[in-house]
Formats: sequence, C-alpha cells, structure tokens
Amino acid sequence: MSFAADVKKELTMLEVHPEHAKAELAALIRMNGTLSIVNQEFLLNVQTENAAIARRIYSLIKDNFDVESELLVRKKMKLKKNNVYIVRLKNGSKLILSELGIMDGMLYHGHVPDEILKNRQKAKSYLRGAFLAGGSVNSPGTSRYHLEIHSSYEEHNEDICNMMKEFELNGRTHERRNGYIVYLKESEKIANFLSLIGATGSMFKFEDVRIVRDMRNSVNRLVNCENANMNKTIDAASRQIENIKLIDQMVGLDSIPDKLQEIALLRVEYPDISLKELGELVPNGGVSKSGVNHRLRKLNKMAEELKQYPA
Repeated sequence: MSFAADVKKELTMLEVHPEHAKAELAALIRMNGTLSIVNQEFLLNVQTENAAIARRIYSLIKDNFDVESELLVRKKMKLKKNNVYIVRLKNGSKLILSELGIMDGMLYHGHVPDEILKNRQKAKSYLRGAFLAGGSVNSPGTSRYHLEIHSSYEEHNEDICNMMKEFELNGRTHERRNGYIVYLKESEKIANFLSLIGATGSMFKFEDVRIVRDMRNSVNRLVNCENANMNKTIDAASRQIENIKLIDQMVGLDSIPDKLQEIALLRVEYPDISLKELGELVPNGGVSKSGVNHRLRKLNKMAEELKQYPA
C-alpha cells in the first residue's frame, strides 16, 4: 500500500463532530459526485476507487441525513480493471446538496460557502474531504516531497488554495490538461497539512522517514566534503614534495634559507600529515599553520622560477 493510501485509510477512521462531518462530506460530494435527473428526480452518485472512502461517504450520509442510500460496486472495463465504488442516493439528493451549500434549487455554487471558509474547524474538515476525494502525497522516502489536491474547476481550486493559506501552508496552484491542482513542496508544510486534516499517525511516519533521510544526506555531504578536502590536501602535498625534490636536484636544499630547508625536509619525511601537524614538528616551539603555509608557498614559487630558468 502506498503512503498516500495509508494516509487516506487513517482519515477514513476518524470520528468527527456532525457539523465538521458535513464540511468533509461537502468536499467529497462536490469533487466526486455526479448529478442526473431520473423521472424528474435528482439522482446523486458519489464515485471513488477506494473502498474505505466509499464506506466513509456512505456512513457520513447515513449518520447526518435522513435519506436512503446504497453502496454499489462496479468493475472497470478498461485497462485498469480495479473496482469502482458508488454511493447512490435514492432520495433526498436536492436536500443534501442544498444543506451542504453545493446547490440552491437548480443553481450550482462553484465556490465553497463562507460558512466553511470562515470557520477554521470546518475548513480543516473540508480540506480533509478534498484530500480524500482528489489528493495524493509522495512517500517521504522518495527523491522529492510533493502533496497535491486535484479539482475540476478553477474557482474551487482557488478556494482550497485560500484555505491552505489561512493555515500558513503556502499552497500553490497549477493548471493541468484535465483540471487544476493545489500543491505543496516543502516537507514542513506537508507535515503540517497532514496534522491539520487529522492524519497524525501518517504525519509522524512522514517526519520519521524525512528526518532519517535528511540526516543521511547531511552525513553523505559531510563525508564527501571531507573526502574532497583530503584529496586536495594529498594533491597539494604531492606537488610540494615534487617542488622540493626539484629544488634539491637543481640547487640543493643546503643553499636555501634555514627556515625553508627545515620545512622542506619535514614535508618530504611526513608527506601525509596536515600543515598544522607539520608545524608542530618544527623544533624550538613549532610554527603556526599559516607560517608553514607561507614557507611552502615560497618553496613552490622558488621551484616555478627554477623551471623557467634552469641551471
């Protein structure tokens, strides 16, 4: 089971206040419902490919409205032959659509009602329903963080985005060929969203995996950095030793100043140690790292000059 499926399974098991349950149901019906007229009566079908979500829709309708509904199962006939679950209202569709602020008589309301937008608890429940209806989230173990909610209509997509902004989630919108999405990319915002809609267990799992992954990445960066520094040190030491041998071959180390001769002999004898360690080996109190570096630069410069003007 995917991480997104785990999140949705957790959400379908939440118990909520009836008024908040209606806000969740409003999102599920608005996003997954289809309305038709049969024998001059509204027939409402709410469709999903997730059995747990279908049971959730059925229970929310049964617990909050005195209407008759049924749960149907259909088999897809296309390439994906998974089941499709349909919650069908045999009566009371018009009443439910009106009470949930989706329709007023024959008029469809494209925007989410202010009653939900201006009530933080109902907004949370609506976002939960929206995620159940059209949401997805990548596993935190993948290479990138991404959570999105798909909507068929632009005005509804904007309302979801605005609700997210009210909770400082910084959702962004994007138009796709088959509709619109609101999405989150920041791991912290995704974790906050999961907590906000009630998926606390999934949020902790997300954070655990994310922290381990981020820590592993930090360790890898540190190791790579240390390896790079080590390689630079080795390359620099090899170049220094080559230059010292060149000086010895062409003019002799006895002919250069004592301080340079001293550090040259130590570098040849100890090719693998750092500049700081090299300085500590200098007799009579040692030499600082910068002092060692200064002397080695002089030796390198001397070798470069000898290459240009061979004896």
